[in-house]
Amino acid sequence: MKSDRLLSILLLLRTRGLVPATELAARLDVSVRTIHRDVEALSASGVPVYAERGRYGGIALLPGYRTDVTGLTADESRALFVLTARGTHAALDLDDALGSAVREAMAALPEPQRPAAELTSRRILVDPERWMRGAYPPPGMDELSTAVFTDRRLRLSYRHSGAPTAGDYTVDPYGLVVKAGVWYLVADRGGEPRLFRADRVRAAEVTEEPVRRRESVELADVWEVLRRDVEERPAEVRVEARVRLSRLDTFRRVEAARLTAEPVVEAAGEWAAVRLAYTEIGAVRSLLAFGEHVEVLSPPEARERMAEAAAALMELYGRGGSAPR
Repeated sequence: MKSDRLLSILLLLRTRGLVPATELAARLDVSVRTIHRDVEALSASGVPVYAERGRYGGIALLPGYRTDVTGLTADESRALFVLTARGTHAALDLDDALGSAVREAMAALPEPQRPAAELTSRRILVDPERWMRGAYPPPGMDELSTAVFTDRRLRLSYRHSGAPTAGDYTVDPYGLVVKAGVWYLVADRGGEPRLFRADRVRAAEVTEEPVRRRESVELADVWEVLRRDVEERPAEVRVEARVRLSRLDTFRRVEAARLTAEPVVEAAGEWAAVRLAYTEIGAVRSLLAFGEHVEVLSPPEARERMAEAAAALMELYGRGGSAPR
């Protein structure tokens, strides 16, 4: 474990430069005293590492020091080549760079590890996109990634879900996150964390103003806060419904985030009873996508919303023609 920890410290210093001992300890789940002992061990083995004291101090390598990957284990070599080869890199226009980086990494691997790494790249494929997602990347990704990589503020024309028109905002980006094939811009607006879906950005302009991020706050920190807000949002409306067994598998996939219990097959064997949770009563109308294969049973307000939506559809499709059959 100590050798793995020493290598981790070395790579962190190589990529980050000056790193506080407290941050190294937190990342590696050890005490600050252990980090100082590890630094002494690195120094004794010939690694040019040094410590700077003071409020803005930390641990760093002498400028110009380089490391290689000749010490990688077989599993570490395989891990490098389990890459999201589709979608993610293409959206950032990095497909060519990825191919070049993979070739360079392969050349730098120890000779005994190359066959396993090459086999992994041919046998494992990670496709992060959901089925039937349509064309990607979304428009505006060039501007979003430029602002992220150059630390510039962004002016956005953005349409929120359900809003008829787009609003204009100036934001301070922390970075981009891709989750289940959907790209999000994580940014501050007015000093508060916000999440913007890239495919809802109608226009984006990179300004000349430097980004104004909150001090000592990183992308992962903001994403964790926003992710919890979305996933732990209280569901105030409980809905009971039934689903035809022929559509149950599809229903479970689509409504997985709203299901609060396992479906129960009814005695007749044609339907399954389901329980769902929604943040607001109007969201139940999304079940209309399943047509006659889903029936909302309770509460009465939910049935009323479904009936109103169904009546509006009947009126829409019955205009100017024969009555629907």
